[in-house]
Amino acid sequence: MGLDIFASRSEEDIMLTTPDLQAFSDAGIDLCGGLFSGDPGSFRGKLYDTLLLDITHVNLYQPWIPPETVRAMYAALLNCVPAALLGTYQEIAASLDCDYTGDSLEELTADILELRKFFQVCAERGLGLIGDY
Repeated sequence: MGLDIFASRSEEDIMLTTPDLQAFSDAGIDLCGGLFSGDPGSFRGKLYDTLLLDITHVNLYQPWIPPETVRAMYAALLNCVPAALLGTYQEIAASLDCDYTGDSLEELTADILELRKFFQVCAERGLGLIGDY
């Protein structure tokens, strides 16, 4: 099952303002896109669901994640120190509940840092997330 995640001001339909889209573009976010996602303000959730669930304890597989939950997810991402900053892969892997032995240190660190950028924009702009699966 696929999953695309879209930032939105409304749970009814994907709604972003021109300044919202500009904020995502300005952030230089590099997350994998899906069949319908990948434009500013969206990403392929299936690739990041396990990592986000592990760090934030929020499952992306839901139709709407409200802005207050997105802010809490951003705070959790800020509290997860990427391995490159700690110095060893074992330190970050030990801090998470899941086994990330298939990912390299660089990939795992890059994913966390890019997700931080995305969630920072959402948190600062009061955006929630629409899951399309």
